Amino acid sequence: MACVDRLERLVNLVVALLDTRRPLTRDELRERVGGYSDDEEAFRRNFERDKELLRGMGLPLVAEPLDPLVPEGAVGYRVPKDLYELPDPGLDEEELMALSLAASAVSLDGAGAGPVTTALWKLAGGSSAPGASLAAGTRRAGPLADVPVDDTVAVVFSGVAARQRLSFGYNGERRLVDPYRLSYRQGHWYLSGYDHARCAERLFRSDRMTAPVGLEGGPGAFERPAGAPAGPPPPWRMGSDEEVVASLRVAPDHAAWVERVAGPESVTGRDHSGTYFELRVTNREAFRGFVLGFLDHAEVLGPPELREEMIEWLRAVGAGGVEVAR
Repeated sequence: MACVDRLERLVNLVVALLDTRRPLTRDELRERVGGYSDDEEAFRRNFERDKELLRGMGLPLVAEPLDPLVPEGAVGYRVPKDLYELPDPGLDEEELMALSLAASAVSLDGAGAGPVTTALWKLAGGSSAPGASLAAGTRRAGPLADVPVDDTVAVVFSGVAARQRLSFGYNGERRLVDPYRLSYRQGHWYLSGYDHARCAERLFRSDRMTAPVGLEGGPGAFERPAGAPAGPPPPWRMGSDEEVVASLRVAPDHAAWVERVAGPESVTGRDHSGTYFELRVTNREAFRGFVLGFLDHAEVLGPPELREEMIEWLRAVGAGGVEVAR
């Protein structure tokens, strides 16, 4: 219970420090925030700990001199909004509500009080949706899931939020990437963005990025494509296999679902036998499993090596030599 009370106190302290036009003294903050001990010494200790914790989370809490006639040290505290707020990432109210829900339901394992946690506080705190703020006195249960986060993910998240280019090593090469979106799927973080070396959009797994991973240039360096999907990429894009463009024919009664998943731009033609797709595949195992799900309602047409690989895999499955992941 004490942990929950302290969390609410910290959130209320952030709100008070932000929602003021002038620096506030310790006593003024004690009155506005609540949750502190009536004992003067205990209050001072807790207040100092709270200050250091907020600063450790990256909040720009500043101490400013006041009128010398003001009691208790003539020092006031506030968090300047221009130093605290993230550049607007263009999220609408529904997206902010979703982010607020995600921030409350997911524990970022390994993030501690680092940049990812700070950024989520800032972004999710921008929502005016009911229940978005703990400052209103709401309480929540523990997180529904633990998601691993490390320093690499923190830097990538910052690049996505600020539209700032990323530089990192990948498969033995340095990459310069415009980061479009960061997705978490099947235990891994994936970055989708424009790879300047390849002059095309590519997908990168964060745990395969090698140091140094850093930001290049200033924020707002690029614009995300208007058609860039908001959700995670399809499973056949979730990998680091050498990219191959698969030609796939899907029967008419199943084609609409594939088009929704792959996007209308993947459609190359239609006839009485079905709809034809071109899919950029970087995870061949996931692609094979995807095609198998349609049984005889889908056929891999090319390229020849991918078609032959699919045939051999199906033979091995039929012979019981391969276990199909479920």
